Amino acid sequence: MTPGKDSTAVRAGEQLDLLALDRYLREQLPAVSADIDLQAPLEIAQFPGGHSNLTYLVSYGDSEFVLRRPPIGPVAPTAHDMPREYKLLSVINPQFPLAPKPVLLCEDSSIIGVPFYLMERRQGLIVRLKVPEQIGDHLVLRRRLSENVVDTLVALHAVDIHTTGVAQIGKPAGFVTRQVRGWAERWQRSKTSELPEMDEVVEWLVNRIPADTGSGATIVHNDFKLDNIMLDNEDPTRVIAVLDWEMCTVGDPLIDVGLLLSYWTMQSAGEADQNSSLRAITNGPGWFTREEIIERYEAATGRDLSRIVFYETFARFKVAVVIQQIYFRYVKGQTGDERFQRFDQLVRELTSEALQLAQQSGI
Repeated sequence: MTPGKDSTAVRAGEQLDLLALDRYLREQLPAVSADIDLQAPLEIAQFPGGHSNLTYLVSYGDSEFVLRRPPIGPVAPTAHDMPREYKLLSVINPQFPLAPKPVLLCEDSSIIGVPFYLMERRQGLIVRLKVPEQIGDHLVLRRRLSENVVDTLVALHAVDIHTTGVAQIGKPAGFVTRQVRGWAERWQRSKTSELPEMDEVVEWLVNRIPADTGSGATIVHNDFKLDNIMLDNEDPTRVIAVLDWEMCTVGDPLIDVGLLLSYWTMQSAGEADQNSSLRAITNGPGWFTREEIIERYEAATGRDLSRIVFYETFARFKVAVVIQQIYFRYVKGQTGDERFQRFDQLVRELTSEALQLAQQSGI
């Protein structure tokens, strides 16, 4: 396949068994996609973004799908669960159409070595490392996009998880407690050296976990940020998809707000990786400030964000642990991807930022 604007040739070491995949898809796709052109050959490209699950463009002629699979090598327990992600999208897409529609789940590891699934292909603009030329320095467009990002999160959190049956995907009560303790355990399992600042952050979070009865629970995307949002190519302020539902569940919606704020405002993190998505492009003129995000979300939802710094601190901590898990795999030789060789420095930067937020919070 000739890679398109948003895809590239498949990276070395991340190729799929095309013969087995082609045979399987030709058997299974006609039952779920009547319009597919199986007279055309199977073609594969790869989407370059992300450091976690691997995402491919699968095509038969004009019929295109997105294939998601776990990363190469051993992974953390309960992580990268493709059947769970497929089932999540099956429940969420009918209630929140910005979530892509899942098409086909394969739990047979004999096909490409791991479970995988296909979902519909949506085409649009994803903002990653720089402001796209369609937006540029246009302050009105930057502000309108800022508004629409917040409004998209508001809409997600407005889905009634009980009447729609979405509540079945998780356990709302005690969600924040499980998140804090769970990510602290992941840190202990994946750390490659001692980092006293991380221990201080964990202690601060554990001592300030908010009341968590689950009464105000919503869908929680759990990785809601600008580069997990797809925009219309013709109107780059209009959201046409929300991507990467791997960690989605139900619980305290402020987890999503804290993560959005953290990614939106990051300044120093990412110095170890000049191509890092951790260096926010939304700090310049025209973009919403942290305070404007909080104000718009509060006004639309009526939720109290007076203790949002807890969730921002947790977000920095969580992202640091995610990156540490990737670095652990690199150190152990479970992946040879050289993008990961300096991720230990990113972990230290994010941990320092989390601790600074905590110490200055006053809560």
